[in-house]
Amino acid sequence: MMIPFAVRAFSKQMLVRMTAAAVLVCSGAQAAPINLVSNGGLEVNAGSGQVGANTSIAGWSSSGGYNFLFAQGSADTIGAMGTWFAGPLQLWGASNGGATALAVSNNAGFFYGADGAYGITPLEQSIGGLTAGRQYQLSFEWAAAQQYGFYGATTSAWIVSFGSQIQATGIHANPSNAASGWMNETMTFTANSGSALLSFLARGTPVGQPPFSLLDGISLIELPEAAPVPEPASWLLLGAAAIAAMLGARRRRPGARAS
Repeated sequence: MMIPFAVRAFSKQMLVRMTAAAVLVCSGAQAAPINLVSNGGLEVNAGSGQVGANTSIAGWSSSGGYNFLFAQGSADTIGAMGTWFAGPLQLWGASNGGATALAVSNNAGFFYGADGAYGITPLEQSIGGLTAGRQYQLSFEWAAAQQYGFYGATTSAWIVSFGSQIQATGIHANPSNAASGWMNETMTFTANSGSALLSFLARGTPVGQPPFSLLDGISLIELPEAAPVPEPASWLLLGAAAIAAMLGARRRRPGARAS
């Protein structure tokens, strides 16, 4: 029996719509991830200097330590003023006779530097908007350097805590009066509650040859959940899509009689 053309056209349109709906149901729209860290690039600040003494970084706390905020491109020329010594503190770089140049991070602007063997205090921020049980990806840039005027090989690293969880970067061995390039680090943490304290603590050796750990470009995003298994209704829509494809192939079969 021949199916009227109008009925067949209507059925085809419905199958196309059902196929599109099935795709939307199964794929879902993915929103762009949101960085939960405030001022992760450290660009909002009161200028270069000793953090907690004569400068500050919006959204972050760090006080009572040998920690500094540097402007990119001037850490080996102008340096950063502090209260624990006379004059600005500089890092070794090409401009002051260092063995290597001080590279610029991908984030640019400003970066944070902390002595990992003397006056050690963390850089911290309270992170809210978390969901207990969900995983979060922390990303940041870091590098190793040494205070200008001191000599000897050093090591540098960062210890990172997120609530009660602790992870660490690898240990970078830095030659005398030199600096490393910037390295990208990624860590995964699981939230235990709706908020957690994010903390960066510099660690280095030896004491007396100031090993600096540098930090920039910090972000924390919620990782997506695994894609759910389609519900029965979704399977029906997928079945409709398959039927539509089969009917289309049948109509295009060589030798098929037009109706």
